[in-house]
Amino acid sequence: MPLEKGLVHVYTGNGKGKTSAALGLCMRALGRGLRCCFIQFIKGVVTGEMITANKLSDFCFIQTGRPGYDFKVIEEDYRRAEEGMKIAEEKIKEFDVLVLDEINVAIHLKLIPVERVVKLIKGKPEHVELILTGRYARREIVELADYVTELKLIKHPYYKGINGRKGIDF
Repeated sequence: MPLEKGLVHVYTGNGKGKTSAALGLCMRALGRGLRCCFIQFIKGVVTGEMITANKLSDFCFIQTGRPGYDFKVIEEDYRRAEEGMKIAEEKIKEFDVLVLDEINVAIHLKLIPVERVVKLIKGKPEHVELILTGRYARREIVELADYVTELKLIKHPYYKGINGRKGIDF
């Protein structure tokens, strides 16, 4: 049973947990019979959540980022971001919940024009819950959102030389 009214969420800021928050929302939605699609921009490494998502029915997890992405934008990144947006423009018609993970970073890096994402938000079907994650959320996106959560970095083990750990950070 689809939602009567879908809303728009933004999870942004420098703190850890934006993707995890979006995944948590998907788990809740799946438990209530909603169909979820999670499109991950920028990231291109297999993650624990991707492995789990692929085992669940009614949960479509698509990664469009380049493996080994290093924040040095190359032509392939533009192509992959475009592919992700095309997928999003189709999947928004098919699912109850659509997550565009790291879309704000893709906009910040100019891989996707903010106007295109604004158009997607404004044109979303009434029942679709739309979640946009990533640092650097643009004012235009924030103004259209119903929920905006900023995660603030206070402390992170990376600054002690501890890199991301399998099963905890990815």
